[in-house]
Amino acid sequence: MRARIALSMLAALVATTATPALAALPVGATAPDFTTQASVGGKDFSFSLKKALRKGPVVLYFFPAAFTSGCTVEAHAFADAAAQFRKQGATLIGLTAGNAERIKEFTTVECRDKFPVGLATPETITGYDVALPQKAGWTNRTSYVIARNGKIAYVLSAMEPLGHITGTLDAVKALRARKR
Repeated sequence: MRARIALSMLAALVATTATPALAALPVGATAPDFTTQASVGGKDFSFSLKKALRKGPVVLYFFPAAFTSGCTVEAHAFADAAAQFRKQGATLIGLTAGNAERIKEFTTVECRDKFPVGLATPETITGYDVALPQKAGWTNRTSYVIARNGKIAYVLSAMEPLGHITGTLDAVKALRARKR
């Protein structure tokens, strides 16, 4: 088990240091507020960052498109870790603009009804600096942890899904430890 954890930590370190960074908001920046249409378990609702932050930190991850190989792998991994995020008091949400018409299906099939996925609007894409240069209007793969005060506490911007889950979970745990 320890070897597996060490390997995961090493993989996260490699992902954050060896992968060229995409544009993203820096740690300490104020996260732009947004409200968007989201779905979880096939049910639509309005997601508000401001409301979610009242409960605790928010793990906001952007991904290019529903039902693509890397995005599916990442969704499965976030779904597997969803209970750990909840245990730490964090809200988890994914945002995408790619294959947006399939978000509802994606939350059920690939996210396993464990967390919501919402629509990344052009304003949100610009505000979080997550535009995918290769595909106009889509998002790159960037994960943020936003502290209750609305500040970015962690960011990983890398197209490889490796490291996004472990990095965000470690950041949420660190925020919780600082509260004690």
